[in-house]
Amino acid sequence: MTSFPDFPGAVGLSQLEVYPWPTADDEHGGSPHMHLACAECYVVVSGRGRLETLNHHGHTTTELHPGDTVWFTPGTIHRAINDEDLRVIVVMQNSGLPEAGDAVMTFPSEYLAPETYPDAASLLDADGSPSPERAQARRDLAVEGFGELTRQWRRGNRSAYEEFCTAAVRLVQPRLDAWEETVNDGALAAAQEALRQISALRRGDFNHLSEAALSRIAQPPRQTLGMCGFLRAYDPVRRAGTSAAPQ
Repeated sequence: MTSFPDFPGAVGLSQLEVYPWPTADDEHGGSPHMHLACAECYVVVSGRGRLETLNHHGHTTTELHPGDTVWFTPGTIHRAINDEDLRVIVVMQNSGLPEAGDAVMTFPSEYLAPETYPDAASLLDADGSPSPERAQARRDLAVEGFGELTRQWRRGNRSAYEEFCTAAVRLVQPRLDAWEETVNDGALAAAQEALRQISALRRGDFNHLSEAALSRIAQPPRQTLGMCGFLRAYDPVRRAGTSAAPQ
């Protein structure tokens, strides 16, 4: 079984169908969460919705329509709201790390400790299988916590956001060595390779062009439960080399 080359720039790619499930605040959509080391981009394919965000600049809501592209940097708490069959392509920094560990959901503070967060974030039901019920339950917890963060912001309490960031950093500490390896093997290696190629071209050396290749991954057949919605993630398929064919 052969894996496939990194996507350009060592990004990650997923198709996302934002959850249609209703929320306690009369919306529909996914779990608010934050990435701490990765930027992320939404390319809207179809439907209609909104991206609700909170960061050091404040609380905002951005309309999402087909053809729109929005992106946000680490530290932006974001919530995808589905107004009408919202579907997007997600482009992620660092080889898809936002779907492989760089994410902390906005649970109420009592669930943001290392002892309590894993159970609250788990998708597994009593049988040990991922379940939509568990995805919805953790989404509801994240919406509850996000609602309190935005209320505190509107009251002028900026420290609530800071406290969430502090808790999030504490939660991800055990993952940082693995993240560093991902960046070194992915985005950094891709940038270094591009610089080597530029240096070669400056010398008139184009031997690397003889290694030109094309790869194809069909739409991943397996749909999984993500934080914001139903995912079809390309990066796991690329790494495994299954359901893909080089050409």
